Amino acid sequence: IRTGVHPHEFTEANIARMTEQMRRAGWGYDWSRELATSHPDYYRWTQWLFLRFLEKGLAFKKTAPVNWCPSCQTVLANEQVKDGGCERCGTQVEQRDMDQWFFRMSAYAQRLLDNHARLEGKWPEAVLKLQKEWIGRSEGARVEFEVAETGDPVPVFTTRPDTLWGVTFMSLAPEHPLVEKLVRGTEHEERVMAAVREMRAAGTSEKDLAEREKVGVFTGFHVINPVNGEKVPLWVANFALMTYGTGAVMAVPAHDQRDFEFARKYGIPIKVVIEPREGRLDPETMTEAYVDPGVMVASGPFDGRLNTEAMGDVISWLEEHGHGRREINYKLRDWLISRQRYWGAPIPIVYCDACGVVPVPEEELPVLLPTDVQFHEGGGNPLATSESFVHTSCPSCGGPARRETDTMDTFVDSSWYFLRYCDPHNDRAPFGEAALRHWMPVDQYIGGIEHATMHLIYARFFTMVLHDLGLLDFDEPFDRLFCQGMVCKTAYYCPEHKYLREDEVIDGRREGDVIVDGKCAHCGTPVESEMTKISKSKFNIVDPDAMMDRFG
Repeated sequence: IRTGVHPHEFTEANIARMTEQMRRAGWGYDWSRELATSHPDYYRWTQWLFLRFLEKGLAFKKTAPVNWCPSCQTVLANEQVKDGGCERCGTQVEQRDMDQWFFRMSAYAQRLLDNHARLEGKWPEAVLKLQKEWIGRSEGARVEFEVAETGDPVPVFTTRPDTLWGVTFMSLAPEHPLVEKLVRGTEHEERVMAAVREMRAAGTSEKDLAEREKVGVFTGFHVINPVNGEKVPLWVANFALMTYGTGAVMAVPAHDQRDFEFARKYGIPIKVVIEPREGRLDPETMTEAYVDPGVMVASGPFDGRLNTEAMGDVISWLEEHGHGRREINYKLRDWLISRQRYWGAPIPIVYCDACGVVPVPEEELPVLLPTDVQFHEGGGNPLATSESFVHTSCPSCGGPARRETDTMDTFVDSSWYFLRYCDPHNDRAPFGEAALRHWMPVDQYIGGIEHATMHLIYARFFTMVLHDLGLLDFDEPFDRLFCQGMVCKTAYYCPEHKYLREDEVIDGRREGDVIVDGKCAHCGTPVESEMTKISKSKFNIVDPDAMMDRFG
């Protein structure tokens, strides 16, 4: 869209140039194994693997709140949202409800964690730590609250069941379906939904949520706390996440700092249920939440118990009384693979009014990207503009059908490329058994730590699935990992025209290699600069030819 050049031509030209540069540099690659994930003889097998995932129930479609980039006109995975903006263009991300394809990565959350034991000492500790935090295993309880006025169930997941007797309000995520259901047609609807729309328009990254001011709106409804029968107000708050737990958060201001600040801001009562062994806490004069271990008070049958020792007994009590159950929760979500972009492997699915969702037969793969598409800024999904692509016949009944117009996230292609390198010319399978026995798993993998929670988790997930499908006899792709660090260079950003090439920055002065006080050549807006990793999308790469001309 930016260059006016078709992505196929652009990609092939870049491949040719980079190949020439690598040959010139004398890098010792086996060029007979060269492949490109954008070539049909590769993405044919990406589509074949998608069908295997579908058969196993690991590929599925559902309506879900998604991250939408209004500039790129596509959905982004959570991992591709940085500080509330699109990783590629920086535009503020919006929340929308859309039908999307997912891979059921959550089913492998515990295994992804368990296998870390085999990688310790061979992978950088920092990478394992980042993955552990991203997967986010939490042990706790699922507790059954209900709306006082309607009886609607509101289950919550909590890692602090010992504080249940101190709940003084509950928060729902702005995307929670119960919000609209409760307020629709009531005096609260306009006020609540206006606040919800504002919250949903904000960023979604953890860093963004942590730094953002905590705001909320009272729904006009209440929930009943099952452990003591107390009725507490039901709020919608921007810190409650639909992607974690149940999308509902029980709030205990006396023993959680975020809840404490929110309660003070909105005048919500604070109830102490854990006190230090010596001394008493006054909720009226507390200046911060008490989060240390202590003695349970005002907690029914658990008064006088040390909270750290009573945790398991509280969960057992909940189970005995039908108020909840022991549960393990993960932050890791299913992988949203749908993209409204042209440059990706077409999802091999057709929709038939008579037969429903129908997989494309293997003998009809690859489903090729069409050439009669329109590319323009803000133009939506390019594949949907191709009549020849969209309209097809149903593989099941032969009647008229429509092709899926979303493509797969390009991370799907890169999640198994190392397997194809072992057998790149195989036209009967994505890889052969003998080739894999000879080459895999990878002895030493080299890559940047920025891939810790994207490519490296995706590749591990893919390998585990292919192992379970009987296609591999190993379930970890990379035996050893070395992160080489990142080369950084200044990038220039215009709020209107996004990231700029250096020659698109004018009227500035040079200080060393950096342009200071520059303006955008297209609109004259002052340009922002940042030192960041070199990236094609940020136009701050270093040309190898210039370096070789200078240094050899």
